[in-house]
Amino acid sequence: MEFLTEFGLFFAKAVGLALVVFLLAWLLARLFSRGPRPAEGRLRVEKLNSRLKALRREIRARTLPGGAFKRLMKEERRSAKEREAKAESGAERRPRIYVLDFEGDLRASAIESLRQEVTAVLTAAEPGDEVVLRLDSGGGLVHAYGLAASQLDRLRARSLRLTVCVDRIAASGGYLMACVADRILAAPFAVVGSIGVVATVPNLSRLLDKHDVDVELHTAGQYKRTLTVLGKNTEEGRAKFKEQLEDAHGLFKAFLASHRPSLDLGRVATGEHWHGTQGLALGLVDALGTSDDLLLEASERADLFRISWERRQTIASRISGLVDSTARRLARSAWQSAHDARYV
Repeated sequence: MEFLTEFGLFFAKAVGLALVVFLLAWLLARLFSRGPRPAEGRLRVEKLNSRLKALRREIRARTLPGGAFKRLMKEERRSAKEREAKAESGAERRPRIYVLDFEGDLRASAIESLRQEVTAVLTAAEPGDEVVLRLDSGGGLVHAYGLAASQLDRLRARSLRLTVCVDRIAASGGYLMACVADRILAAPFAVVGSIGVVATVPNLSRLLDKHDVDVELHTAGQYKRTLTVLGKNTEEGRAKFKEQLEDAHGLFKAFLASHRPSLDLGRVATGEHWHGTQGLALGLVDALGTSDDLLLEASERADLFRISWERRQTIASRISGLVDSTARRLARSAWQSAHDARYV
């Protein structure tokens, strides 16, 4: 029993010490991470042709007779040397396809990497090159996805052909990005559309009234705050809030009309979503297929380069990010529903 008591005391002290160390690390991380910092990171460039060739070589090595496999490899090496010699002499340059990835969340956090990647492509691309974006997003904040779409517009402005591949979902703000493309390729069961705007604002005023809690909200400007979480809302405020949602929806539809003028906006801009096969019939996508098939076919005629920007993280930023992400997971649902924001 004495041993158990001592062990329990030791365990309690260890837990307490761990909590203190964790709090100190968090405070230091927050201290060091304050203030504006320049974007730091590195650009990664991976030639996807090499990966595809390795897969092909592996399957052939296991399925072809030894002599046939050796002859095939010898022929491929000879062809590769001839292409390299032509490229070095300037007689032949295979077109390049730059492959980008965008995995979206409500805040379109990947926008910071997308900006760097688009800039990098624009510094190196030549006439005849293309860009393929593998997009996976269900949408989020209006201004964030508007900026993401504007980054893709930078490619179009430089006459770079852009293909967006939707393997799983490009809805709402995700489709706002996709519609910039010259061509949208979607898997048959991918989700597209959801062309609408939504905002949720809970109101706790009646609950506070029951507990005799008063809330004062002071603003300068008639519509500085239309709806509030804690105070009492008015019909005028509700009407203005709805008007603001309609304005955002109007901008969404105008953007679609400028990039895909053949769309029947009265039919597709209802907030509904569709699968890829339905989206093809409605004109939301241009063809059915997966990004895997697209890149496999393209590897025969072009050099594929996957471009990705990786932010360099210090120890302090890693600790801060861990603590912040944990806190966000615990409070995300309540915060998102209570925050007066517009989502597309």
